[in-house]
Amino acid sequence: MALSWNEVRDRAVQFSREWSDESSEDAEAKSFLDGFFNVFGVIRRRVAVFEKNVRKGDGKDGFIDLLWKGRILVEMKSRGKDLDRAHKQATEYFPGLKEADLPRYILVCDFERFRLYDLESDTVEEFKLNALHKHIRLFAFILGFEAHTYKEQDPVNIQAAELMGKLHDELLTIGYSGHDLEVFLVRILFCFFADDTGIFTPVGIFQEYIKNRTAEDGSDLGAKLHEFFQILDQPESLRLTILDEDLKQFPYVNGKLFEERLRTAHFNATMRTQLLNCGMLDWSKISPAIFGALFQSIMDDKARRNIGAHYTSEKNILKLIRPLFLDELWDEFNKLKRNQKKLPEFHGKLRSLKFLDPACGCGNFLVITYRELRLLELEVLRALRESNQLNLDIREVIKLDVDQFYGIEIEEFPAQIAQVALWLMDHQMNTLAGQEFGQWFARIPLQTSSKIVNDNAMRVDWSSVVAPKELNYILGNPPFVGSKFLNERQKQDLSLVFTGIDGSGVLDYVAGWYIRAAHFIEDSQIICAFVSTNSIAQGEQPGVLWPELFKLGIKIHFAHRTFVWSNEAKGMAAVHCVIVGFAAFDSRHKTIFDYDDVKGEPVAIAAKNINPYLVDASDVVLKNRSKPICNVPEIGIGNKPIDGGNYLFTTEEKKQFLQIEPRAKKYFKRWIGSDEFLNSYERWCLWLGGTPPEELRKMPEAKKRVAAVRKFRLESKSKPTQKLAETPTRFHVENMPKDNYIVIPEVSSERRKFIPIGFLEPNTFSSNLVKIMRGGTVFHFGVLSSTMHMAWVRAVCGRLKSDYRYSGGIVYNNFPWPVDATDRQKRAIEEAAQKVLDAREQFPDSSLADLYDPLTMPPVLVKAHQALDKAVDAAYGKRTFASDAERVAFLFEEYQKLVSPLMVGVHNKSKRKESR
Repeated sequence: MALSWNEVRDRAVQFSREWSDESSEDAEAKSFLDGFFNVFGVIRRRVAVFEKNVRKGDGKDGFIDLLWKGRILVEMKSRGKDLDRAHKQATEYFPGLKEADLPRYILVCDFERFRLYDLESDTVEEFKLNALHKHIRLFAFILGFEAHTYKEQDPVNIQAAELMGKLHDELLTIGYSGHDLEVFLVRILFCFFADDTGIFTPVGIFQEYIKNRTAEDGSDLGAKLHEFFQILDQPESLRLTILDEDLKQFPYVNGKLFEERLRTAHFNATMRTQLLNCGMLDWSKISPAIFGALFQSIMDDKARRNIGAHYTSEKNILKLIRPLFLDELWDEFNKLKRNQKKLPEFHGKLRSLKFLDPACGCGNFLVITYRELRLLELEVLRALRESNQLNLDIREVIKLDVDQFYGIEIEEFPAQIAQVALWLMDHQMNTLAGQEFGQWFARIPLQTSSKIVNDNAMRVDWSSVVAPKELNYILGNPPFVGSKFLNERQKQDLSLVFTGIDGSGVLDYVAGWYIRAAHFIEDSQIICAFVSTNSIAQGEQPGVLWPELFKLGIKIHFAHRTFVWSNEAKGMAAVHCVIVGFAAFDSRHKTIFDYDDVKGEPVAIAAKNINPYLVDASDVVLKNRSKPICNVPEIGIGNKPIDGGNYLFTTEEKKQFLQIEPRAKKYFKRWIGSDEFLNSYERWCLWLGGTPPEELRKMPEAKKRVAAVRKFRLESKSKPTQKLAETPTRFHVENMPKDNYIVIPEVSSERRKFIPIGFLEPNTFSSNLVKIMRGGTVFHFGVLSSTMHMAWVRAVCGRLKSDYRYSGGIVYNNFPWPVDATDRQKRAIEEAAQKVLDAREQFPDSSLADLYDPLTMPPVLVKAHQALDKAVDAAYGKRTFASDAERVAFLFEEYQKLVSPLMVGVHNKSKRKESR
């Protein structure tokens, strides 16, 4: 058991008295340092070496007075010598040290003065020998008794995962694999952490045991570890009386971590060195919240290529847990922290809270949640101490524990990591509390554990993990798998969850967690929050998912609109996500977190109601309609050839083709898709649909193209496509207006304030990658090009990543046009819209992408759009809107007025009491 701070202080006072008269570096430095480490109950020889020989930066050999690899370098001088010079000498040794051996601290000392440099925080502390007891906590790292500020990309986390990955590969190579390998690695992880944080004492004894008690060739290492794991699973009272003294010093761990008997692993010299290299790192710096997922990634070769990209960042986890429960708990604490009567009740409330992550992975959400609750508990304990209500026995006053957490995880290895990660975080928080109250505190043996169930959350009964009446919160980030990328098992999972629900085939995998959670929390006060791909709040998915949730009484309490979910690791693919907090009861206090930039910081906006599109509006869902709800022209896709590319040409390809087949010139049409329309580059289509047979016979090169199209269609696996081979000169979809028509790109960058919309002449063919409106007028162009319409688009359209994906069935056909506008108001829109077109004409060499780039949009075009917005707003009977959110709320009201006769209802469960 490690010493308490009170004992360490007493030893420091005694040490100072014993060495008050010593001054000779050469004579007594080693004894002085041995005695210094003994102050902390640490045997120096177990952790540090004297006179370490290294090659200095100048190429000469040097001898470090004392080196504890990765922790501290000590340079001793005779009394009165220059400590600045001693520090300079200490840093000259650094070039000769391996990266993993570089110390965090440098201590220079002349027997009378101590000067400690913290290279990580860039701080220096100096004091005299007789004041050592007053500054003793500066050396908390000697006991592994140190609280770190964890960095999401701290190199130690990544370095540790990489070293463990190498060890994993070595063991896998010799055939040590599967369940045994995974459990073995989790145990090794725990032991390294315990070795550097004071769970094993003195610090470093596990590394010392491997180094000194196993053969250099590794031949007995597997057997020694097998025995070692058994010892950790045995209470001291049940151990053999003649047990090796080096094994006796290790504590009983329990917690079932070492209970299972594994196959004995085998090692060679290289593998033993690999294990020792892992132990050389400072594992006290490891963040359990981050390292778990990094550790999991070592099991996947592809993931390991970008190690560091496969964990959920702490910043993003806090975006969910703060509005879910943490902010409210802190508010409650701040209101009663001086209330001596209610503080103990609040402390008891913290202990009573229980959390479930039904897709917990390596436990990141649970670990961060536990840490934040323990930090709050520490504030409660401080307040109780100030009010003299606190029992000074730290073991009695800390109430929170890992048994408040539950998880479901389909993969065994991350499920094991999650449980161990919670224990590691528990120890770190116990260490922090110990620092606060001057007492050592480690929960060894492990008496409680979280309940992490290795099962499929889509099929297992959640109440078998934790009863609904015992639970307070459900949280997490279920798998990001789109509907088109589901494997067979995942498809079967969703089919079980969505039995009898029409249209469920469009839903992403995460939707299954919403339905399962909604059934689980019915008639309870449990609050849930999930991170989800933003598709569940956009496009066609809300119309399928949310009516079912409304039937179960679900109400949204808070939501983060679309933002980038990543850990900022190099090469990390950005995922565009939302967070939805919901319950089976209503709340008077709702918040929408909106983002001006998906990579920026959220702005919290109070809302009266949050609907499935995560806007402040009524709980309605949009149908995928075949016709507009207003009296406006219909829109559809352009032409869809299904030709294998045989009818499409670049300008150069067209030129080369016509050199061979000049008769085909009149059959070429300009071809426009979203990319061509926005970026003004040429493509061409060879349209032979109406070509007389005798003409086609005179164009052998064109006939080759027709034959190639026929062959392409016949070889398709799709029967409808095979049938199209009967008319190879025709397109699958033909949409060729005879007059000018409006074009809307199907996909457009979210950076643009407006989707660039325009007119095309009938001799230009549009592809199926744009929407086209036959009979569209300048008035229609004006409304579609307004901020009002764009607010609607941003709220309800589907997304390709974060880019707008314009649709007819959801976006256009549900859009509420200004149906009550007067003729004068319509003319005002037409005039303003024409000025937008005129402003574009002033820049004939600029593409629409250039004109609507927010960095290059010409001022004249900006002003024209501002005037158009005023005209459109006036047609809706409004003068100004404070924000897009206000516009969308207004448009949903207009939508409801237009569709109410169509019986589009809101499926809220009746007789639901309002809570919170």
